[in-house]
Amino acid sequence: MVRIVEDVFGTAVNPLTEQTEQIKRFTLTNSMEMSVQICTLGATVTSIKVPDASGQIDDIVLGYDDVAGYQTATNPYFGATIGRVCNRIANGHFMLNGQDIQVSRNFNNRHQLHGGFLGFDKMHWQVLEANGDGVTLQHCSPAGHEGYPGQVTATVKYTLTEDNCLHVSMQAKTTKTTVVNMTNHSYFNLAGHGAGKEAMLDHSIMIKADQITETDSDSIPTGGFINVAGTLFDLNEPVQLGERLRQLLNGYDDNYCVKLNDNNITTIARAYHQKSGRWLEIASNQPGVQFYTSNYMPDVNKGEMPLKGKAGAKYVRQGSFCLETQKYPDAVNHSNFPSIILNPNEQYNHDVIYKFGICRSGNSSCI
Repeated sequence: MVRIVEDVFGTAVNPLTEQTEQIKRFTLTNSMEMSVQICTLGATVTSIKVPDASGQIDDIVLGYDDVAGYQTATNPYFGATIGRVCNRIANGHFMLNGQDIQVSRNFNNRHQLHGGFLGFDKMHWQVLEANGDGVTLQHCSPAGHEGYPGQVTATVKYTLTEDNCLHVSMQAKTTKTTVVNMTNHSYFNLAGHGAGKEAMLDHSIMIKADQITETDSDSIPTGGFINVAGTLFDLNEPVQLGERLRQLLNGYDDNYCVKLNDNNITTIARAYHQKSGRWLEIASNQPGVQFYTSNYMPDVNKGEMPLKGKAGAKYVRQGSFCLETQKYPDAVNHSNFPSIILNPNEQYNHDVIYKFGICRSGNSSCI
């Protein structure tokens, strides 16, 4: 049976009301010794602890020890719920029902990234429910916020199961036609959140996709696609990250167009760390997943200072990876991409399941 414990993570000023409020934290624990922590600031996953093949329990997502850490300017969205629109919107501009929409431009003063200056990750989410096997949080985004039309009410439900699955269900409704494309931005290292780049390079990765969206130098989609067959981007069979990143020096930061089974929840990606025996499978109902190898984290080889994370851990470039399920980046500007338009009579539904397990030494099926 899943246990839920609530405590106060800290306090913060609500960016919408400018009132100081408590940030609540919930710890979900199952009988398999897996636990997940979620806080109401950004509906953020702050910790995922799972055992390795020898029974050693480690936290395998990056983050901070306190609220202040999550509010630093250098926080790269650790574990946060991203919205209204994740990833990038070219020039912060799009047309919607014949209307010219300009949203905020927080990326290089040119584009919008992850919902703008005050996206869902900066918001104080309200607790709707915390019982049974999960926690449901809600945020009401005012009409016009960051330039977006319509008042959007978003909910995120985190559910932990006895078979070591974290289910994340994201939903949204709007009062006026708008755009919504949410994701969770957890950074993983299956060797442990502070294990660093060497351990990250020991992972194998598989993503079931034949194409990625083509992008320009600002990572803005051109509207075209690249077939991955015969390239370093082909991850249909498990590959060692270390081998690939030695050839692909800038790392991965690409939207994979995954293969869904009739738009149902489908296993789309798998990561495995052989030394610890831990593996992660991701299933989703979304047509894309952004595979990101933390290329913009501090590069100690260039004299940059690591980010100081939980328990004094040092987080560095390519020391973790993200698999952000989503519709395609900048989809609102490309009619050939899956639509992110949400009308008042519709509901946005996004489901993703993170399933964790272990492989014993010598089990070739794990590779």
